[in-house]
Amino acid sequence: MSEDTLHWYVLRMTHGRELLVRDRLRTLGVEHFIPTQKTRGYRGRTVEKPLVNCLGFVRTTKKDALDLIHLRGVRADYLLDRATHRMMVVPDREMDDFRRVFDLSVEDVDFERPLEPGARVRVVKGPLMGIEGQVLGIDGKWYVAVSLLGMFYARARVPQAWLELVES
Repeated sequence: MSEDTLHWYVLRMTHGRELLVRDRLRTLGVEHFIPTQKTRGYRGRTVEKPLVNCLGFVRTTKKDALDLIHLRGVRADYLLDRATHRMMVVPDREMDDFRRVFDLSVEDVDFERPLEPGARVRVVKGPLMGIEGQVLGIDGKWYVAVSLLGMFYARARVPQAWLELVES
């Protein structure tokens, strides 16, 4: 892995600091992804909350990633890969799929006939076209789930007509 190649790294921060870290990364002009959602809070105010607690993602070189923490005032650290004891790197394809699921804002549609839970599928139509994931059943509803490194998951409801089985 080259030192000057851009990679997605997994940031870990203390609880409640996600929006502060996001704002600092924006100020620094660093490509990042910290998924949030706006909801109605106390007395009808709009409140922005992180969808993934204590985690975020930055796309930068390894040197710049370390500089963010040590020299540029980003109050976080990086998750380490337990096998290699190096900073965890998320492949671009997995990160793109993960981001697209969080960015989905289509109306929920139930499956016409449920697939087997755990079946590997590919989305062939709609805003998530091309994403590969697994079918999940939660509380009687069906979702397509994608993962990052087998540790972080995102899910979205997708009509069954937009899915095709992927051969293992």
